[in-house]
Parts: sequence; structure tokens; C-alpha cells
Amino acid sequence: MTTKKHEVPEELLSGLLANYKKPEDLIGENGLLKQLTKLLVEKALDAELTEHLGHDRHESVANATGNTRNGKSKKTLKGEFGELPIDVPRDRHGSFEPQLIPKHQTRWTGFDDKIISLYASGYTRGSDCVAFDRRLSIRR
Repeated sequence: MTTKKHEVPEELLSGLLANYKKPEDLIGENGLLKQLTKLLVEKALDAELTEHLGHDRHESVANATGNTRNGKSKKTLKGEFGELPIDVPRDRHGSFEPQLIPKHQTRWTGFDDKIISLYASGYTRGSDCVAFDRRLSIRR
């Protein structure tokens, strides 16, 4: 199976780096990389919950158990990037087991390099979850 490669639009990169002046703007405590990591992780977790439930947000319940979204829980990841507060989606039945960041896991190493690799290869949407999972060595 080959992984489809996406082009990252030059306009997107230019927009993201519009205020770049020094390395801290990209890799600092509140830098772009940390912000993108948070957004990407939260989007991926939302995609995992959608897959688990069998329906998107605001759609009819598509599972026999009637399980639905039930807000989000706060979690702080710790790794080479420092601390990263994220919102982890949850379901009413408590049966959702995130694959990207398992329950009770807070330590995350090697992630910065993986995120840079994902953006360099053009990861953009939930349809690329298989490639995303493969890059992060996630087994489903």
C-alpha cells in the first residue's frame, strides 16, 4: 500500500510563518510547532472518537448502543516539547480508548520529530489517519 502524499500550499506555510522572526517563534514555549502539535493531536483524537462511535459530531447516532460524545477531559502531555495541555474527547459509555495517547499516559517522547515529518509530508485531514497511525507506530 502506498501512502498518498499531499502538497502543503505555499500560502498556508506563508501564513503560518508570517510573524516568524527568531527560532523561539517556531520552537519556543508558545511557538508555532507547539500550537500545531496541540491542534493536530486534538483533531486526531476527535477522528478516533468519530471512528469509535461510527458517526460525526451533530449526526444521528449510528451505533446500536446509543453511545455519543460527552465533552472533553483535560490532560497535560510531557515530553521534549515541555508540557502541552490538550483536550481529550470522551464518550458517554466510557468505552473510548484513544490509540494516539492511551488513557493515563502523559509522557510522550520523540513526538516533535514525528509531527515535523507529518507536516513535511502534507498530513492534512482525517482521511490520512492510516498514514498518521503508521508514522506514529500505532497499532489498531
